[in-house]
Amino acid sequence: MMKASQIMTEDVITVRGSSTVAEAVKLMQENAIRSLVVERRHDEDAYGIVTETDIIYKVAAYGKDPKKVRVYEIMTKPCIVVNPDLGVEYVARLFANSGIHAAPVIQHRLLGIVSVTDILHQSDFVENPKEAVLEEQIQEAIANARQICNEKGVTSSDCAAAWDVVEELQAEAAHQRAESLDKTAFEEYCEEHPEAAESRMYDI
Repeated sequence: MMKASQIMTEDVITVRGSSTVAEAVKLMQENAIRSLVVERRHDEDAYGIVTETDIIYKVAAYGKDPKKVRVYEIMTKPCIVVNPDLGVEYVARLFANSGIHAAPVIQHRLLGIVSVTDILHQSDFVENPKEAVLEEQIQEAIANARQICNEKGVTSSDCAAAWDVVEELQAEAAHQRAESLDKTAFEEYCEEHPEAAESRMYDI
């Protein structure tokens, strides 16, 4: 899965909170962008974000003079931020759940900004959908687990650990589909090899 750092825009256009909305609009128009990261006032401060929606909904819709309204009056601060190592699928889910269209990518410092447009045009979700990739990983993990159990024994800790990997992948796939998992691959394996269940009896 691609990461946020692979699809983000590194050249981030920022604006001061004290700037006027008119100045923010000019920056957006000049750079053909839909949002601006609001600069921090000091190292302990949080980043903010101002979007075209903020400007339309909070300024234009009420006939306010954008030359008199300041960015800090309409921005969101602190804003939702994205870790550069976050998978693109999870960035998309974060956007969907929070109703946002862009977020700064931060790890100790501002690294870039990622938007729904970046997800649509830069990521590989069409070529490599998470569901298909997960299913392939599950099948590989099952084959690996069966091989390890054959070599090490069905009651070995190595066998149990291999099936743990399978179950984690299956749980993620079930979450992806918003479905409950009726039967795990390990439970199916135990139907063939009942003694394998003993490998899960960990010491407490």
